[in-house]
Amino acid sequence: MSFVAAPGPGTGGPPAQEDLLSIETVGLRKSFARFEVLRGCDLKVPEGTITVVLGPSGTGKSVLLKHIIGVMRPDAGDVLIRGRSVRRMSRAELFRLRRDIGVMFQDGALFSSMSVYDNVAFPLRQHTDLKERDIHELVMDQLRAVGLEGAAGSPPSALSGGMKKRAGLARALMLDPGIVLCDEPDSGLDPVRTALIGELIVERHAAVGGTFVLVTHNIALAKAVNHYLALLWKGKIVAAGSTEEIMGLDDPFVQQFLAGAAEGPLTMN
Repeated sequence: MSFVAAPGPGTGGPPAQEDLLSIETVGLRKSFARFEVLRGCDLKVPEGTITVVLGPSGTGKSVLLKHIIGVMRPDAGDVLIRGRSVRRMSRAELFRLRRDIGVMFQDGALFSSMSVYDNVAFPLRQHTDLKERDIHELVMDQLRAVGLEGAAGSPPSALSGGMKKRAGLARALMLDPGIVLCDEPDSGLDPVRTALIGELIVERHAAVGGTFVLVTHNIALAKAVNHYLALLWKGKIVAAGSTEEIMGLDDPFVQQFLAGAAEGPLTMN
């Protein structure tokens, strides 16, 4: 199924460029010992969209993200970032690529010894020569945007799970990346805070543009934030398109997963 534009609620910013691909994986395969996690994964992420990679736990979503940022090498196949092969990049090229990819980690991945402010400032201090007064202005702008201005001096241990997620998103956006990857942004959150983090991701994408990719097994979050939806199962993309297209597919796995039904091809194994 081809991708068809389907703007998510409340989204703005530049329109999706359907003829341009921000990310493409081609025949991606990865095994650990005898277990093949990715089995010829073909994913297409149009430029300027929020794309959700949705699938059951353990189906290879986080492994896919690691290939996109080049921290994991495939056994076969390739990842193309705006047409450039990640597999063929030198170490210096990979370093430059990662500067243009922000990552919102599953648990926030904040440095426990640093304040929220210093966590968010970290990318600027590592990758730029900006003076501290300029860093301060940029960091506080990001913290205000995610509602954490008042928590700038707090340690991560003083934050709730939702606040850690917001701090992680602020840090991911700090270098103004063209691509933002969000790994299970809803993990550990209750339904209300899941909805709120979804709204925040939509708002930030509308404000900053670029391409956002979310991986999740949360169907409600996927429906709320995506322009495009790709369904990953058993290491392959089995369907891709707008939410309306995917919901209308007459496929046993798709219907079982989206309905959360016990009966169907998806089992506990």
